[in-house]
Amino acid sequence: MSKTILVISPHTDDGELGCGGTIARYIQEGNSVHYVALSSCEKSVPEGCSSDILKREVKKATKVLGIKKPLLFDFEVREFPKFRQSILDTLIDLRNSIKPEIVFAPSSFDTHQDHRTIYEETYRAFKQCTILGYEQPWNNITFNTLAFIALEENHINKKIVALNCYKTQKDRTYLSPDFIRGLAMTRGTQIEQKYAEAFEVIKWVIR
Repeated sequence: MSKTILVISPHTDDGELGCGGTIARYIQEGNSVHYVALSSCEKSVPEGCSSDILKREVKKATKVLGIKKPLLFDFEVREFPKFRQSILDTLIDLRNSIKPEIVFAPSSFDTHQDHRTIYEETYRAFKQCTILGYEQPWNNITFNTLAFIALEENHINKKIVALNCYKTQKDRTYLSPDFIRGLAMTRGTQIEQKYAEAFEVIKWVIR
């Protein structure tokens, strides 16, 4: 039976980094996957680029993974704590319209202020859903690998191609194919598979 899944990305590219392989796998298996980015980070756009460049890049990246139309919002990057109530209201609206069974969001170990706000408000908004926190080692001091989703070569390849769509972010070491593949192999080794993505179990709901 197909599931309805929501991926919550604080900024464009977070969702692909945290669970891009999982998105590719779930879509390949016929599930309904929705992707929302709460900020297109216009203040962080490299000099000389148009202010909407990240919106264009996220549309290309999510299309590679199989998502037809990402949902994009314009909360100000690095200022999410100031907009906590508006973000919660937005997440509740998404819950009511999409009705997901599984939600992917930043983990409780994420130190970025925007990511922490999304973790906290996701927990408040999606009380009836399974919530899995995705891994972003550059923001995590530690991480609880409590859930694993096994992936195949084609899922990792799609994740790498999707992240390559972010030309404005090409100098970020965590977007390199070697890092992406290496982390997936590390997590796969933990479950005796070639590749996997690991998640923190924030809430597990069985109906």
